[in-house]
Amino acid sequence: MRCPYCSYAESKVTDTRTVDDGEKIRRRRECIKCGRRFTTHESVEIIPIIVVKRDRSREPFDRNKLLSGLLRACEKRPVPLETVEGIVDTIENKLQSSLDHEVKASVIGELAMAALKRVDEVSYVRFASVYRQFKDINSFIEELNNLLHEQ
Repeated sequence: MRCPYCSYAESKVTDTRTVDDGEKIRRRRECIKCGRRFTTHESVEIIPIIVVKRDRSREPFDRNKLLSGLLRACEKRPVPLETVEGIVDTIENKLQSSLDHEVKASVIGELAMAALKRVDEVSYVRFASVYRQFKDINSFIEELNNLLHEQ
């Protein structure tokens, strides 16, 4: 680590602590040349996930966008906020652990629908109606029938 005061390339670590619930490491360092101390922070570099939309445009994954869509589907339903945030966390972790850095929006939608189906069927149908863009009442009824047959 280069010293911010004299730009010397070597320093020694005098203290190490975890911060932000173990998400980062704070290190106190001392420059070998000038003896001055400075602090560095280390964290895992997260590679951004790119979402490929239906029209083939690309945008960075936005967990808040997913969260707001799920909250809208769960509005006035007995689904706790912690459950919805847990769904978003699970989906985001699955995407981060995948080797693909580009993911189709349809994959994220299917993951969200599968999670909602286990939590609250009404929220699932609400989300599916927007996500799948039902063209008419028949496609909506077909989805409801599929849901009933799975029970």
